[in-house]
Amino acid sequence: MFKIICVTDRKSCKEDFLTRIEKIASAKPDRIIFRDKKCSDEGYTKFAFKVLDISDKYDVPCSIYFHPEIFSNVHMTMPMLQHFPLSEMNFCHFIGASVHSVEEAVEAENMGVDYVMAGHIFATQCKPDLAPRGLDFLREVCESVKIPVYAIGGINPQNISQIAQSGADGACIMSGFMACENPAEYIKDLRKGAEISEF
Repeated sequence: MFKIICVTDRKSCKEDFLTRIEKIASAKPDRIIFRDKKCSDEGYTKFAFKVLDISDKYDVPCSIYFHPEIFSNVHMTMPMLQHFPLSEMNFCHFIGASVHSVEEAVEAENMGVDYVMAGHIFATQCKPDLAPRGLDFLREVCESVKIPVYAIGGINPQNISQIAQSGADGACIMSGFMACENPAEYIKDLRKGAEISEF
């Protein structure tokens, strides 16, 4: 089943962040990845536990960006993984990695991660100075690894069908979830755009 994953970003959130997380979690995405690059470690951990409480309430899986010493479900960058190999993450039982090349995807798979997030696929305001890697890149990543591949970058209800048709196992969306008027309607539009069942 094609998965819809929310990646958080407090700075682009159009309302109180935890209120937005509650609305998103109640709309039942397949996973929430809590990411906040500008937050201090102490503040990040504080928010992470609050996000986990909300996701648990709605039975939505939640991964935390980094901090494998605290959380069992984590998402890592490749430099993080190379610095903290999975052999040292005995506490973690579900680990994803962000990759930006086919070589990184293969390396991440060989290191034992559960999935990779490949991007960015389409142009996005989050990375205005970087050209998108495109659908050919996504297809190549999907063909190169056996673990799930989730696409990220500029994905919306209008282009998500291209992601599904490229062989990806799902799509990760950040700004759309943070800024949409109605997360429940937004996720319905994403699922409809990807031509997948709501149930």
